[in-house]
Amino acid sequence: MRPQGSPAELERRRMRAMDLLERDVPVHVDAERLGVDRRSVRRWKRARRRRGLVGLKARPASGRPPKLKPGQRRALVRAILERPETAGYRTAPWTCRRTVQFVRERFGVSYHPDHIGRLLRACGLSPQQPQRTAKDHRVRAWMQEEWPRVKELGRRRAWLICLDQTG
Repeated sequence: MRPQGSPAELERRRMRAMDLLERDVPVHVDAERLGVDRRSVRRWKRARRRRGLVGLKARPASGRPPKLKPGQRRALVRAILERPETAGYRTAPWTCRRTVQFVRERFGVSYHPDHIGRLLRACGLSPQQPQRTAKDHRVRAWMQEEWPRVKELGRRRAWLICLDQTG
């Protein structure tokens, strides 16, 4: 498990351990003062003996390199901030699947639709609600004005059918 702290903080801790060892502080006391295992102090001591101070320097975190380079990420953010119609799509929302398709076509990189949201959040973007359209207003107006009348007609017809069957 990776220890807590930034790479620079971890490097400072390793340097502090070597400083204490140079002052003839025993390994187990050194480890206790720094809150680490004595085997870590011994490992750092061995690295310094073999490679010098370079062996104690902070190294970048390992892991899979990003698929998109920083310039490509900036270009993706610019494209997302534009309307999808400018990228050649007929409708407005940038969905995850559409964004995956766009990234594949534009940059030649494949992402899973579930991951694209994480990528966009890492780029500083957040999901947005689609703008209301005229169609939404028409539907709401119909529901308020027409639906009660249609619903009442349905009740009357049901009532007439019940009367017809009993009579």
